[in-house]
Amino acid sequence: MKVVIIEDESPAAQKLERYLKKYDASIEVLAHLTTVKEAVLWLSQHQKEADVLFVDVQLHDSLSFSIFQEVPVDTPVIFTTAYDEYAIDAFKLNSVDYLLKPITFTHLSQALDKYKRLHASGEQKTNTRLDMEQLSQQASRHKDRFLVRRGNKIQSVKVTDISYFSADGRLVSLHQLDGRKYALDFTLTDLEQMVDPRHFYRVNRSHILQINAISDVVVYSSSRLKVSLVGQAKDTEIVVSRDKVSDFKAWLAGG
Repeated sequence: MKVVIIEDESPAAQKLERYLKKYDASIEVLAHLTTVKEAVLWLSQHQKEADVLFVDVQLHDSLSFSIFQEVPVDTPVIFTTAYDEYAIDAFKLNSVDYLLKPITFTHLSQALDKYKRLHASGEQKTNTRLDMEQLSQQASRHKDRFLVRRGNKIQSVKVTDISYFSADGRLVSLHQLDGRKYALDFTLTDLEQMVDPRHFYRVNRSHILQINAISDVVVYSSSRLKVSLVGQAKDTEIVVSRDKVSDFKAWLAGG
């Protein structure tokens, strides 16, 4: 079996390759591609050489669905993704399978077993291009990263690395888990529409919090809550507005 790995994180690609060799030592990795541009170029010239594509959803330059809009892909696809359940059903419909990160050897084995069954029965899908366009529209509803400026350089910050967004007058900032802070050209209202509401919640007029950054929630008064975050600025106090306390608790509980 010959495979191509499209993944922008080297440790993840190396882990995947180790698992592939563990599954079958004869598996050959033809290429390790890290961007949409590289993938489009390689597939345009060499796609017929590959039996399976392992494709990460989030790449440095764009969502990987852009690949399928640039070049027709008939090769079976197994997605590797950090997305949650809202996209999983779509992945199942439009690909051989998906591997939810962090990838386990058991899940990889099951995906490859499924590919072998489909290949043996001739049930491979060939309408990938149209399906990927539909999937791209669904998965692009919420941003998975933001571009920020650091000096004269521009860099990408994944939403999973964000602690919270804050507003001080007209100045809106992105705060990372490691404490770094960057100015943004959006309002908090804009940001509410951009981020996944299951992971981010606006607790008051000045703060939108990332659920995995919350380290502590304490009763601030009889009807208010005070929240502590990883990466929170020392001079910042975050209190949930009185009218949002009930909804905040439901959001925190996953309801």
